Amino acid sequence: MTAVSDHSFGRRLVILIPLAWLVAFVLLPLLVLLAAGFADASRLGGEPLLSLANSMAIAAFTTLIVLAAGYPIAYAIARLPRRWRTLFLALTMLPLGVSLLVRACAWMTVLQRGGPLDRLLMALQVVPAPSGPIGTDAALYIGIVYAYLPLTVLPLYAALSRLDPALIEAAADLGCRPWRTFWRVTLPLSAPGVLAGALLCFIPAAGAFVVPELLGGAQSGMAGPAIWGALFGRNDWGLAAALAAVLACLLIAPAVAFGVQAMRAAEDER
Repeated sequence: MTAVSDHSFGRRLVILIPLAWLVAFVLLPLLVLLAAGFADASRLGGEPLLSLANSMAIAAFTTLIVLAAGYPIAYAIARLPRRWRTLFLALTMLPLGVSLLVRACAWMTVLQRGGPLDRLLMALQVVPAPSGPIGTDAALYIGIVYAYLPLTVLPLYAALSRLDPALIEAAADLGCRPWRTFWRVTLPLSAPGVLAGALLCFIPAAGAFVVPELLGGAQSGMAGPAIWGALFGRNDWGLAAALAAVLACLLIAPAVAFGVQAMRAAEDER
């Protein structure tokens, strides 16, 4: 009886310690931020509101690009022989071993006026003179896609690698064309990975600061630089808290919805 009680106490302790950490260092600061932010939420008009809308739009468009690029990569890796999958997956994740700031600075070098990209385009006679896309929307999207593509490939690969090849073979035996097999079999079965990958791109992209600040310049108009400007440019803590609070709510909502859906799917499988 004592052994059972000790085991039960140990299990509760394992759950309570991380739960207490999350409450103390995540939930409480978030509640303080929300309280301070919504106290000044009436000031979220004009440019601050536009920065939030712009962040959501840029994050959504970036997520579509990343999914379109990441899905074929994950599919190709999942179809490799098992001895090669780990190598190619590690190569895909390799950029994550370098700081995002360093990677953004590297892209600044590539995209700057007269940089390697300009010289290549001039050599190919695509552009007549150095232009340098840095500080434009193109540079912003390049930086964000590059930053979050590996994060999206990982859950896509996890979902695609679990697909039973027999299902695709059965569809082919029944006369289903490859594109129809993809839309009717592969894509629906990999939907959880697509959803997880989309969230892993959308959430950090909407709150991005480093990439918009270094590559997008003043034209980016995203919430991350706007919060930084309110804090350190105008010393307006109330506006910064309001922007951060609304942004946090906008980003928490899809994550919670995904968690609820995942729990329902797990219950259905049982």
